[in-house]
Amino acid sequence: MKKVLCIFAHPDDESFGPSGTIHLLTKTHEVYLVCITNGDAGKNSHKTSKLPLAKIRQRELRASSKFLGTKKVFFLNYGDGSLNNLQYHDIAKKIKKISDRLKPETFITFEPRGVSGHLDHIAASMITSYVFERTPYVKKLMHYCLSKDQTSSMGEYFIYRPEGYSADEIDEVVDISTVRELKTASMYLHKSQVHDAQRIIKLFGNFTKEHFIVTERN
Repeated sequence: MKKVLCIFAHPDDESFGPSGTIHLLTKTHEVYLVCITNGDAGKNSHKTSKLPLAKIRQRELRASSKFLGTKKVFFLNYGDGSLNNLQYHDIAKKIKKISDRLKPETFITFEPRGVSGHLDHIAASMITSYVFERTPYVKKLMHYCLSKDQTSSMGEYFIYRPEGYSADEIDEVVDISTVRELKTASMYLHKSQVHDAQRIIKLFGNFTKEHFIVTERN
């Protein structure tokens, strides 16, 4: 069975991002996740545990990953919000080591502007592209993105919110209408981040499509 390696910055990126596509891929592929940071800088919206936030968020990611049907999560345990130039090559080496072991055909990550403009997302995208260029057995790189129609409803979600992509810039659109409720359920498994989940669901409530910019090679 062919393999897919998804590379994201934080616990919850997989659910708040392309979780519909991830679940659909698990029907025909072995799907694995790499989470670069431990999520320790986020806010805890569901204070029912005395565990450190990083432990809570890793537990939530394991639950979400299992729910979506993925095989395994690899935690790199960098600090949330702290990714910088001094770490990029070290992170790339760790991701390449995982990739060399799994030999996936496809990488999935964020588009180069990080979808929301979050600097950790941008770092994840940049590092994944760097590894892709050095792993010829990976034939497809899928950058998860938002369309212009989607971002027009976001307002000032962050201080900087990148513009979405036009139809002629988007290479692949995945119909997730059959797994829309599953996507929402996976978001709510990140209980500590429930306020973010509610906000995203309010913005994009009718999840039916996920968009990608794709690089392929023979």
